[in-house]
Amino acid sequence: MNFPHKLLFLILASQACAKSTLTFNKDIRPILSDKCFACHGFDEETREAKLRLDTPEGAFKKKKRGKPAIVPGKPDESESWLRIITKEEDDVMPPPDSHKQLTSEEKEMIRQWIAEGAEYQRHWAFEAPVKGEIPGVEGTVIDRFVEAGLEKEGVGFSPEADRATLIRRVSFALTGLPPSIEEVETYLDDQSANAYEKMVKKYLASDRYGEEMARHWLDAARYGDTHGMHLDNERQMWAYRDWVIESFNKNLPYNEFTIQQLAGDLMPNPTQGQMVATGFNRCNVTTGEGGSIAKEFVFRYAVDRASTTAQVWLGLTAACAVCHDHKYDPITSKDFYSLYAFFNSNADPAMDGNKLLTQPVIKVKSPDYDEKMKAFSEREKVLAKKMTEIAKSLTYKDPAEKNPRPPKAVQEQVWFDDAFPKGAKVGSSGHPLTLVDFPVKSGKKSLKRGGPAMAQDYYQAGAAPLFVPPNAKFFFNVYLDPKDPPEEVMIQFHTSGWSHRALWGADVIDFGKKGTTERYRAGDLPRKGEWVRLEVPGEKMGLSSGAKVVGFAFTVHGGTAYFDHFGVEGVTDPASDPNLSLMAWRNSRKGKDTPEAKGKLRGWLKEGPEKARKPEELAQIRSYYLENVCHSTRDAFTSVNEDLEKIRKEKAAFDASIPSTFVFKDLAKPRESFVMIRGEYDKPGEKVEPNTPLVLPPLKKGGARANRLDLAKWLVAPENPLTARVAVNRFWQQVFGVGLVKTSHDFGTQGELPSHPELLDYLALRFQEKGWDVKALMQELVMSRTFRQQSRAASPRWVQDPTNRKLARGPRIRLAAEQLRDQALFVGGLIDLKMGGKGVSPYQPPNIWEPVAFGGSNTRYYKQGKGSDLYRRSVYTFFKRTAPHPAMTNFDAPAREQTCLGRETSNTPLQALQLLNDVQHYEAARGLATRMMNASPESAARIDFAFKSVLSRAPLSDEVAIVSKLYQRQLARYQKTPGDAKKAIGFGESKAPDDLDVSQLAAWTLVANLILNMDEAIVRN
Repeated sequence: MNFPHKLLFLILASQACAKSTLTFNKDIRPILSDKCFACHGFDEETREAKLRLDTPEGAFKKKKRGKPAIVPGKPDESESWLRIITKEEDDVMPPPDSHKQLTSEEKEMIRQWIAEGAEYQRHWAFEAPVKGEIPGVEGTVIDRFVEAGLEKEGVGFSPEADRATLIRRVSFALTGLPPSIEEVETYLDDQSANAYEKMVKKYLASDRYGEEMARHWLDAARYGDTHGMHLDNERQMWAYRDWVIESFNKNLPYNEFTIQQLAGDLMPNPTQGQMVATGFNRCNVTTGEGGSIAKEFVFRYAVDRASTTAQVWLGLTAACAVCHDHKYDPITSKDFYSLYAFFNSNADPAMDGNKLLTQPVIKVKSPDYDEKMKAFSEREKVLAKKMTEIAKSLTYKDPAEKNPRPPKAVQEQVWFDDAFPKGAKVGSSGHPLTLVDFPVKSGKKSLKRGGPAMAQDYYQAGAAPLFVPPNAKFFFNVYLDPKDPPEEVMIQFHTSGWSHRALWGADVIDFGKKGTTERYRAGDLPRKGEWVRLEVPGEKMGLSSGAKVVGFAFTVHGGTAYFDHFGVEGVTDPASDPNLSLMAWRNSRKGKDTPEAKGKLRGWLKEGPEKARKPEELAQIRSYYLENVCHSTRDAFTSVNEDLEKIRKEKAAFDASIPSTFVFKDLAKPRESFVMIRGEYDKPGEKVEPNTPLVLPPLKKGGARANRLDLAKWLVAPENPLTARVAVNRFWQQVFGVGLVKTSHDFGTQGELPSHPELLDYLALRFQEKGWDVKALMQELVMSRTFRQQSRAASPRWVQDPTNRKLARGPRIRLAAEQLRDQALFVGGLIDLKMGGKGVSPYQPPNIWEPVAFGGSNTRYYKQGKGSDLYRRSVYTFFKRTAPHPAMTNFDAPAREQTCLGRETSNTPLQALQLLNDVQHYEAARGLATRMMNASPESAARIDFAFKSVLSRAPLSDEVAIVSKLYQRQLARYQKTPGDAKKAIGFGESKAPDDLDVSQLAAWTLVANLILNMDEAIVRN
């Protein structure tokens, strides 16, 4: 093996040599993690040559043959160094085919580190944060740490931004909206020493604050309004989104925010809000696809929930350990599946059923829900008492008990007159049920039915069945509209099926087989314009004595008819007729199910009359019979029954109006969990119990077996080194655009080091000490001088620190997708600030949903909302995961199929096209133009109003000149072509005012559109 002299590297890396003593975490670990750990790191299965370079034990280990990989203080005796500098392709490390070659500077840093003793350090994120000494003497803690870092670079803070810039910056950072002109003027006029602080607190107290904070969290929670796979049907869990917004507005401490989402159901006597919070772990994508293997998807859901929890709260890419030990971080597969075990006993099914609500769910009750339901119940009790009193007052005696028994007689039983039988489920064939008060044969109403083809009304499953008497003859009265007579009228009956029919007229309704009891032609149509009674023997329709009828229908074809006073006439033996004799009825129900009877009564009837009953049970059976079955008594209950039915419908309608939402619960008996070999759902290996990664502080169990509540408490325990750091870093990222740790999703060894580690630790510890107070932290961030700096800087500063990691200037951030849309709606005077509720559907280009949808999906076609739904804040936009709103994805919003802890920022021509031409933005420009014209008759004042509305500042003189020139040019154009002007202001559902000059409004609309598209308008300076 030939080795060149190390002097070459001393020369090539003189800059690195000049550096003071190197540290492993800051200087060496990033190099080794990127270039070496994949083959010589934590994962034993992929480790080459049995060599570990991520621990001193592995690196310093003496070998039977050859040199140790690293000999502290002696690079020339370290095999790893010799392999790095060799020219032999077969021996050089990293090998050429890895495409991970070291730079000259990296090589020299490794050499220097070995020469200095090769001191290893535990990864910084796994060490407890330390509140070190605060540098400097003046300013906030944030500013003192940042300024100390700047002084080392020989620079200082940039000047503070002007007040107009600051209020706009704060307003967007805390509410996602620009400040109003009035808010800007109030702040600019306030010369008090705490004017800025008052302004900050005002925005923190706004309901808009919770909506902006929730926008970030919902990305992390992978919230969506659809299931996300296969049909991607709608799911109802917007109550979780509203809970997140409310939690930020109420400033729920972050530790409670954590516990409630991960284990709200396991808290003592959980509140409704705590249950709703568990929706976090129901936000994952699910499937209802036929042929899917349930076991596989139960596995996948638990993997998602475990990996999401680890990434959101710990900043760890734990999912890398699903198939094997993590290649870079000290997380074994056993660690991952121990974490997975917390979520592997989920009570929700593998298949979502493509349903709106997949169990477990809860109703999200309004504050007055219980009170209203109690009021309904009280009204029901009053009427139920009346029913009991009526039953007691009746002098009914069972004909079977009379002596002598009553003789047989011809008797008429009315089944329909003014209303269908009690408890009937009434339906119609595409037309609303219509009861009219003219013409009427009997009572107060008749049933009107008509249509160009077949039309019918029907009922099924009343409170009690109807029985066919011996020698039954069915009758009804019909009135044919003389101006629109039907071709045919028909009656139909349902026993075990709809197979009993009689018709009069043309026989064109194609139901049943002609010439049989399924389709018996009883005669011609009756006379038009008068009531005619039609009759048909039951036997002609296959309805024999004792048959149980559970439904009937009135049907017409091609015209209009009225039906009234319908029933059956037959020879009845009162003592054996179930419609007249309680004993006969009880005998008829023996051994049979009576589903219309509820509760215990259903079982009593099936057991028959021979079974001994308590007096109160017999009274209950008697009351039910008299009220629902007995033809000689049930009319006495009609009035009270109608009132009771009305109340029950109101109660049911109110209850149905209460939304439900997904919640997370565990099975009563936990599933066993295993390390799944190679991440395959059907290859269990070693059995595991719920536990946390061993590299972190141990879990404290509340019982024999750890549960999610233990996990949640462990996450926010003081000894956990990650949770507070990760949270503080993401809140910093929201405010400054980039976290102190740039890789907010990865605090492991592959992640970037903190730009200001001491500051991160200080903020994390203080966040915990102050009770995990999010609003206090956000206030501290935006109150800092660091945040208040100008975002522009001289060229040397940009060259020295192009990404502003040293924080020598203020944050400059492109507005997020939601902020761009909401800003346009806000300054256009269109925004509807109503909070909460079901997701809305604003404007969307055609053919976005259809290409990704299955035929049976209820989100196949996009149905645009109306009215105020078009102008709600973007956080309330319905989120279809397989096709998110294009205005959002165009500006880098994620699909939320998995957690997203930081959006990328792209710059594409399509973005400019959207901002200039999308109907939502253009309509908002017209709204702004309308406000400009209403603000003043003077052009200069209108331009001033527009700039202050959008940019929170007055225009410069050259800007006024440019805009004025544009306005005059467009005005002249539209005055020549008034048709074009009218068209230009006609986009969108909102209407342009009639009292404004059309040509002027069109010209000002283009001006407003221009201002809304200025670079300054789409960034937060």
